[in-house]
This record gives sequence, C-alpha cells and structure tokens, in this order.
Amino acid sequence: MELENHYAALWENSLQEFRLGRFEIDPYLTSAHDDRYGITQLFRPEDAVKKNIAAFLQELKQLEPNQYYYPSSDIHTTVLSIISCHTGFRLESIEVGEYVAVLQECMTDVAPFRIDYRGVTASPACIMVQGFPETGQLNALRDRLRQRLKSSPLRHSIDSRYVLQTAHSTVVRFREPLRNAAAFLEKLQEFRAHAFGSTRVQQVELVYNDWYQRQEEVRKLGVFRFK
Repeated sequence: MELENHYAALWENSLQEFRLGRFEIDPYLTSAHDDRYGITQLFRPEDAVKKNIAAFLQELKQLEPNQYYYPSSDIHTTVLSIISCHTGFRLESIEVGEYVAVLQECMTDVAPFRIDYRGVTASPACIMVQGFPETGQLNALRDRLRQRLKSSPLRHSIDSRYVLQTAHSTVVRFREPLRNAAAFLEKLQEFRAHAFGSTRVQQVELVYNDWYQRQEEVRKLGVFRFK
C-alpha cells in the first residue's frame, strides 16, 4: 500500500503540472554532446512484459510521435544507481573487478523474486510503468548493497539524487512541448491501472551506461544470478 500511495502521489502532482502545460523538456535528447555516464545495477522485464509496454507506447506515439519512447531493448528497472550519470565519468577511472567482487558478496543468498508491472505514473519529465515487488526482497537487497558500498572505499554516489524506493521502468521522456496534451493525458489515464504482466527476477546486471540506458551505449560489466 505504501508503494501504491507513492506512485499515486507522483501521478497527482505530475497531473497538476501537465494540466498547466508544465512538461519538463529534456535538452539532452536533441544534443549530440551528451557525455553523462555512470554505473548501475538493474534487471530487465521479461519479453512478454516488454511486448505489452511496447503496445502501450505505440498508442502514445500515435498521439505524440516526436517524444522519446524507450525501445524494448532499453527498458529496465534499476536496483541501485551506484555512480549516477555525470559528465566526464569514464569506466577507466575505476577498478571494475572490485565492484563486481563487492556486489557478488551481497548476492550470495538472494533468491529470485517477482515484480508485478501494473499501471503508469509520471514525473513532470517522464512517464513510468509502475512495478510492485511481491515481497520486500528488492528493498532488502538495496539496503544490503547500500550498507556494503558505503562502508567500502569504492567510489559511489548512492542516494545522492534521491533514495530509490520504487520498482518502476521509465518509458517516455519529453523531447518537445506536447501538441495534443489533452488526448495524451486521457490515454495515460486509460492505462493508470493497466496490467502489463509480471517478471520473475532471476538475475541482475551491473552495467556502464549513459543517462538513457541506450543499448548501443551500455557495456555489461557483470551478471549476478540468484539461487
């Protein structure tokens, strides 16, 4: 219920902004000089879920074709942003093996868990598919990772932007002002409680990534399979 309320609050706050025409346009989406990179631990929804999300995005795209819609290859749910994307960060500035060893230590007794992808919410900058973990295992894993990394000498920026509590997947970002905001919002309302399906999370990845997790920019650093 707490997560449900959190998503609902995000939606209501963003809806007020949207109705006033306040959509946060991402200037980097049209820039050829975006060099923000970081490292992230994440997992990806199963193909059936991504297929359902793609169908939803196709409906939005018919209304607003010029916005940025995540391709299925890039859709993910973040476990923890270990080094938040920022200008100038390069993989060569850290020792990847040390991060892999710490994360592997945190995963030794983690069992697979399930995420239910249901409904959509928003921020003024993006549209998100809501994820609901069936148990508290995801947040327990996050807390373990936070504690271990913060007590290590490894470079990190955990929780520097916000403390991650949700299990969402960002699927749309705004590239320009909406041309038909009323119809777009009506379509979002239609999908507020839509069932996209569930995923049994059996592994997580450590990746070097750009801000948008674009497949061509992502480098996989490690895969951690649960028992």
